[in-house]
Amino acid sequence: MNPELLIQSVVLGILTGGVYALMASGLTLIFGIMRVVNVAHGAMIVMAAYVSWVLYKTFNLDPIASIVVVMPIFFVAGALVQWTILRRLGGRDLTLTVLVTFGFAIILEGLQGSLWSSSFQAINTPYSLSSFEIGGIYVPLVRLLAAGVALVLLGALYLLLARSNLGRAIRATTQDPRTAALVGVNVEQVTMLAFALGVSMAAAAGPLLGMIFAFYPATHWLWIGKLLAIVVLGGLGSLAGTFVAAMILGLAEQVATVTVSLDWAPMVFYIFLFGVLIVRPRGLFGTTARESL
Repeated sequence: MNPELLIQSVVLGILTGGVYALMASGLTLIFGIMRVVNVAHGAMIVMAAYVSWVLYKTFNLDPIASIVVVMPIFFVAGALVQWTILRRLGGRDLTLTVLVTFGFAIILEGLQGSLWSSSFQAINTPYSLSSFEIGGIYVPLVRLLAAGVALVLLGALYLLLARSNLGRAIRATTQDPRTAALVGVNVEQVTMLAFALGVSMAAAAGPLLGMIFAFYPATHWLWIGKLLAIVVLGGLGSLAGTFVAAMILGLAEQVATVTVSLDWAPMVFYIFLFGVLIVRPRGLFGTTARESL
């Protein structure tokens, strides 16, 4: 194999893994505090990609700049959904909540199809095809920008969880809601804010997705499968584990593309998923990472 081609795939894998980490961060945050897999997470990301695409086509707003528009909108929408619908299912069988999020995914897919058809779309900016060379390795500018933005947002999320009072309340609720309530944490309010924060992270990932990949309404099924593989590999509820798993799977996917076959690349996620479920069901970081979320 050409060594330059392998190095090229590693570079692309690292850049793509950074974006995958942002896409999966909201999913693992919501699971950590609600113990529920938000099946609609992929559909929310695709919806944010569509909103960014509309803003770019209508107002020529750069997709990266559109993040500051879509995040607050999705934060408010997420808070309303959690407070008005999901909160009422608290204490009941978790399957009901999963089914509700499944219903949200179907509704969002239908809404996107009715508004924008089922055709492929992509956010093509003037710099979408730009790249630069470093030692014979070509780095796509759009992937570098997307990975940089993803790392900045993940760093901000980490600081929020580690240094702020809200972050401490989220971590306390994640570890033990009853004890958190005993020390004065408003668990219902914190859960709502954490869910809204998870949805806003999905919104931030949407424009980056649209910059790198083509999308259409049903693509959320492809993405939710990949994202679940990432959060399971990292350890459900672990932000640090999600980042590591996203980098591993991003690298594995890109390397498989050049060493095995393009057709095998998407299967890498599920091969890792099955392996982790058999060997280490709690994921790479498991309990340790959960305590440090």
